[in-house]
Amino acid sequence: MWFSLFSILALSLQTFALSKIKFIVMNKKVFTLLSMLAVPFLASASEADLVIPDGMRSETILYWGFLITILGFLFGLYQFMHVKKIRAHKSMLEVADVIYQTGKTYLIQQGKFLAILFLFIGSAVAFYFGWLTEGFGFGGVVMILGWTILGILGSYSVAWFGIRMNTYANSRMAFASLERKPIKLLNIPLTAGMSIGVVLISLELTMMLIILMFVPGEYAGASFIGFAIGESLGASALRIAGGIFTKIADVGSDLMKVIFKIGEDDPRNPGTIADCVGDNAGDSVGPTADGFETYGVTGVALISFIVLAVTKASDQVELLTWIFVMRILMVITSIVSYWINNAITKSKYSNVDDLDFEKPLTSLVWITSILSIFVTFAASYVMIGDMPHDLWLVLSIIISAGTLGAALIPEFTKLFTSPKSTHVNEVVEASKKGGASLNILSGLVAGNFSAFWQGMVFFLLMFIGYYASTYGLSNFMIYPSIFAFGLVAFGFLGMGPVTIAVDSYGPVTDNAQSIYELSLIEENQKEVTPEIERDFGFKPDFEKAKYYLEANDGAGNTFKATAKPVLIGTAVVGATTMIFSLILVIKDTLGIAPETILNVLNPYTVLGFLLGGAVVYWFTGASIQAVTTGAARATEYIKNNINLDMGAEKKADIKKSKEVVQICTIYAQKGMWNIFIALFSFALAFAFFSAPVGVVDGMSKADVIANSMPVSLFIGYLLSIAFFGLYQAIFMANAGGAWDNAKKVIEVDMQEKGTDLHAASVVGDTVGDPYKDTSSVALNPVIKFTTLFGLLAMEIAISQSFRAIAPWIGGVFFAVALYFVYRSFYKMRINE
Repeated sequence: MWFSLFSILALSLQTFALSKIKFIVMNKKVFTLLSMLAVPFLASASEADLVIPDGMRSETILYWGFLITILGFLFGLYQFMHVKKIRAHKSMLEVADVIYQTGKTYLIQQGKFLAILFLFIGSAVAFYFGWLTEGFGFGGVVMILGWTILGILGSYSVAWFGIRMNTYANSRMAFASLERKPIKLLNIPLTAGMSIGVVLISLELTMMLIILMFVPGEYAGASFIGFAIGESLGASALRIAGGIFTKIADVGSDLMKVIFKIGEDDPRNPGTIADCVGDNAGDSVGPTADGFETYGVTGVALISFIVLAVTKASDQVELLTWIFVMRILMVITSIVSYWINNAITKSKYSNVDDLDFEKPLTSLVWITSILSIFVTFAASYVMIGDMPHDLWLVLSIIISAGTLGAALIPEFTKLFTSPKSTHVNEVVEASKKGGASLNILSGLVAGNFSAFWQGMVFFLLMFIGYYASTYGLSNFMIYPSIFAFGLVAFGFLGMGPVTIAVDSYGPVTDNAQSIYELSLIEENQKEVTPEIERDFGFKPDFEKAKYYLEANDGAGNTFKATAKPVLIGTAVVGATTMIFSLILVIKDTLGIAPETILNVLNPYTVLGFLLGGAVVYWFTGASIQAVTTGAARATEYIKNNINLDMGAEKKADIKKSKEVVQICTIYAQKGMWNIFIALFSFALAFAFFSAPVGVVDGMSKADVIANSMPVSLFIGYLLSIAFFGLYQAIFMANAGGAWDNAKKVIEVDMQEKGTDLHAASVVGDTVGDPYKDTSSVALNPVIKFTTLFGLLAMEIAISQSFRAIAPWIGGVFFAVALYFVYRSFYKMRINE
C-alpha cells in the first residue's frame, strides 16, 4: 500500500517540476531520517510561478465548455439508467449484488487508506505553500488543499461509478445471452463503457475549467498543482493495489481448474467470487481512476509548459484556449462516433445469429479517430488560423499523429492478442504439440514480436511530432520539440471516452461469464425456463448462451489489451518530455549545454543506462512475486476449504469467498510496501550520486563541464527506465493477452474444456495474468514516478548548498533501496 503513496507523489510532481516547485513527503519507517533532511530540501525550492493570464476570463468560448460537460453528464446518466432498467433474472441480480457489495468493501478500505495518505500529502502541500512560498496566505493554502481533496474525490468517485455501472451491466449481459440476440451482448457492455468514459472526461474537464476560468490567476497554477496531486493520489492507490489484488484472485481461482478438474466459475470454488471482485478492482476501478488521472495530469502538464515556455501573454491565451477546446471536442466527437457506430452496427447485425464482437468495437475506434482528426483540423483553423507560421496546421498535425496512434496501436495489439490472430493460434498449436512448456514459449515469442512492431509505431508517431514542430513552432516558444512530444501524448488520449469504453468492455464480459455459472441458472433450467417464458417473453437457449459469453469474453480480452500500450506510450512520451525539461534545468543551473549533458561518450551516461534496466527488471520480478506469494496462499486456503463431496450443495459460500478477498488484499499491500519504498529510494540515491560535488562559484566553464560529468548518470538512468519500461510493458501485456486468448480459443472454438490441452492453456494463462494485469500496467505509474520525482531530486542535488553532502545522503537512500529490494523477495517468499 505504501507504493501508492510515493507513486502518487511522483505523478503529482509532474506539475511541480514544470513550475519549479519542490517538496518531499515522508513515509513512517523513514520519517526520522527524512524529517532531518526536509528543511534543506524545501529550503532549496524556488517560488511557484505558474500564473494563468488574465485574458483567459474573456474567452467566452470556454464558458460553452460547461454546457458540453453538463450534457456529457446527462448522457452518462441516461446510459447508466438505460442499463439499470434492463431486466434480468433474480438469480443473476443476486450474484451481481454480492460482487458489488464485496467490491464496495474493498473500495471503502481503499478510501480509508487514501484519507491517511492525504494527511501526509496535505501536510506537505500546506507546509510548502503556507511557509516556504510567499503570497498565498491562509486562504490560498486552504484553496489549494481543497483542490487536492477534490482531485482525490474525482479519481475515487469515477472508480466507484465504474464498479457500480459494470456490476449492473454484468448481470444484464449474462441474462441477455439466453435470448439468442448477440447484438444485445455487444450493446450492454459498450453502453456501460461509454457511460463511464463520458462521465469521467466530463468530470475532469469541469474541474479544470473551473480552475482556469474562476480561480484568480495567481492562485490558478497552484490550484492545478493541488488538483493533480489529489487525482494522482487516488488513481495510483487504486491502480496498483487493484493490479496485484486481481491477479492473486485470478491465479488462485484458475489453478483449481487444473487441480480439481472443475469448471472455470464453479460456485463451490471460494476463489470465484474473489476473482469477480478482482475483475472490477483491477480492470474497472484501477483503469477508470487511472484514466481520470492521466487525462488530468497530461492537461496540467501542457498548461504548465505553455505558461512557462511561451513568452507572449496573448499567445498563452490563444494556446490555452485551443487546448481546452480540443478537450471539449473530444466529448462531442466520441458521443457522435458512438451514435454513428451504433447505427451501423444495428443495420448490419440486428438479426444475425452469430457475431464477431471485435468488428463493431474496431469500427468504433476508427470512426472516432477519423472524426476526431477531421474536427481537430477544422476547429484549429477556425480558432488559431490567423496566427502566423501556419500554427494551426502544425499543431493539428502533431496532435493528430497521437490520435491516429490511438487507433493504430490497438490494431498492432490485436495482431498478437486477438483470438483470430496468427500468434494466438500459434500458441494453440504449440500447446497441442508440447503442452504447457511450448504454450509458454510461444506466448513469449508473441510478446517479443509485439514489442518490436509497436516500438516502430511509437517511433513513427514521435518523429512526425518532432518533424512538424520544426515548421515555425520555435517562433512561439523555446524548445518546441518538448511541446510536440507532449501534444503527441495528448493526442493518444484524444478519443478519451471511447478508449475508456472499450477498456471497460472487458471486465463486464468477464464477470458475465462468472455470473452465468454462479447463478446456477443452467442447473435449474427445468424450473427456470417456464418462469423466463412467462416473465420475460422468450424461450432461453442455454447452449448458445455459454458460447456467446465465451466468444464475447475473447473480444473483451483483446480490447483490454489494446488500451494498455496507449497508456504506457503516454507515460513514455511524457517521460521523454520531462527528461528534456530536466536537462534544461541542469543547463540553467550549471551552464552546461544539453548536448554535453546527454552524451554517450560520457561513461556516466552508460552507467545510468545499466542502472535503469536493472531497476525495471527487479520491479517486474517483485510485482510478480507479490502475486505469486498471494496466489499460493489463496490456493492453499481454497484447497483446504473447497467442498467437492458428492451431494454437496453447488452454491457459493460467501464467508469463504470473503476470506479469499482478505488474502488478496493483505498480500497486495505487502507487495506494494516493498516496491514503493525501493523505487522512491532509488530515485533519490541516483540523483544524489549525480551531484556535481566539485563545482563551485567562480570556476571556469571548462572546469564546470569537467566536474559535472556525473549528472549524466541520472539522465541515463531516467531514459533507461522509460525505454526499458516501455518495451518490457508491451512485451508482458501482449504475451499475457496471447496466452489468455489462446485459452479462449481452446475453450470456445475447439470445445476442449477439461482436457490436457485445456490444462496446458490454463497454465500459460496463469503465467500471463500477472504479466498483463500487474507488472505491465504498473510500469505506467513507475515510469511516471521515477521520471517526475527524479526531476525534483536532481534539482535538489545540483543546488549550490546541497552538492557537497548529496552523495553521502545518496548512499543512505541506496542502502534503504537495496534493503527493500531484499525484502521484496526474501520477505515475500512462499512459506514451506
